[in-house]
Amino acid sequence: MMMITSTSTMTHCTRSLLALALALALSPAVRAQAAPDTAGEQRAADELDEDSPHWPGFRGHRARGFAEGTAAPTRWDLESGENVLWRAPIPGLAHSSPVVWGDRLFVTTAVKQGETEPELKVGLYGDISSVADEGLHQFRLLCLDKRTGELLWSRTAHEGVPAVKRHPKSSHAASSPATDGEHVVAFFGSEGLYCYDLDGELLWQKDFGVLDSGFFLAPEAQWGFASSPVLHAGRVIVQVDVQEDSFLAAFDADTGEQAWRTPRHDVPTWSSPTVDVRPGRSQVIVNGYKHIGGYDLETGAELWKLAGGGDIPVPTPVVAHDLVFITNAHGRMAPIYAVSVTATGELEGTAEDEELIQYYQAKGEQVWQVAQCSIDSRSGCRKVRKAFICKPA
Repeated sequence: MMMITSTSTMTHCTRSLLALALALALSPAVRAQAAPDTAGEQRAADELDEDSPHWPGFRGHRARGFAEGTAAPTRWDLESGENVLWRAPIPGLAHSSPVVWGDRLFVTTAVKQGETEPELKVGLYGDISSVADEGLHQFRLLCLDKRTGELLWSRTAHEGVPAVKRHPKSSHAASSPATDGEHVVAFFGSEGLYCYDLDGELLWQKDFGVLDSGFFLAPEAQWGFASSPVLHAGRVIVQVDVQEDSFLAAFDADTGEQAWRTPRHDVPTWSSPTVDVRPGRSQVIVNGYKHIGGYDLETGAELWKLAGGGDIPVPTPVVAHDLVFITNAHGRMAPIYAVSVTATGELEGTAEDEELIQYYQAKGEQVWQVAQCSIDSRSGCRKVRKAFICKPA
């Protein structure tokens, strides 16, 4: 199964030209993976196995970015319809990703009111300026039938003028929703956190005030919020790195009651948290610039910390081979780190730190071979530009 969100660049993405297509390999084996959403089904997203047909959040289950047990099309064509099961119009402008549970697909969008179209300027350019005041918006959560593309319901979570401006490349609906088969959570930054059931009934909502995600070196450059929530074991987890009073928090998915809230001393980031559960340790892992780290899933207590990431962190942490991979693509070093899942305390980021493999993506290096390096960086890395590159094994 492959979901595609497409944006027309012909008219800067009018409200009617943002479309979502579901491309599906046509073999019976793949179609058999579509599990019905029946009463009594085990719906806890934290218990999903690798063959699950669900895609509960940004980058899928535990941010792995892949789904086992299904064949995906290697090619598709929207114009001819090759390997495209359906195509449905989605109003507004949004950079969020769809999520799936059973036969239901959920996606967010921000719909600008009035006659003018929202500005979308893609490509490579260095302008840090925000889009000028855009007027009234509706912040919506939509539910579609995964099999047909039929719109099952649409809910307007909030209507108003966005409290924070956005970058011309971004949108006011950049955070992907999350679901566990019982709840659907949508996060619109300053416009609030909303939790619905699968039939679109609002269960609770949270207002965190103005959440200003922008360039910390030029506070007047507002770029919009983008971190996606995570639903795990009956809790909603949000990472809120903004200009002032950044925090990581967990809320009860049924009631919205705050379970814990831990301050973070970091500048604005746009990455999403990752949950890793294993015997002896369950943690929430976050990217950052001054404050990369792991936090106890139950209490929010800090387990380990690392400073020195990219200065505009966007990538979500990924866990594999008993390592936490932290990547960045901006900043003086744009470092990539591999941290032991059992790390504790404040990591130094040096060759003497045995819980850390740190390396820098120098031109031409095959950095993807880091998983073959020993966790003891003293035996597998060499110093380059005040960082460390893992040698191929």
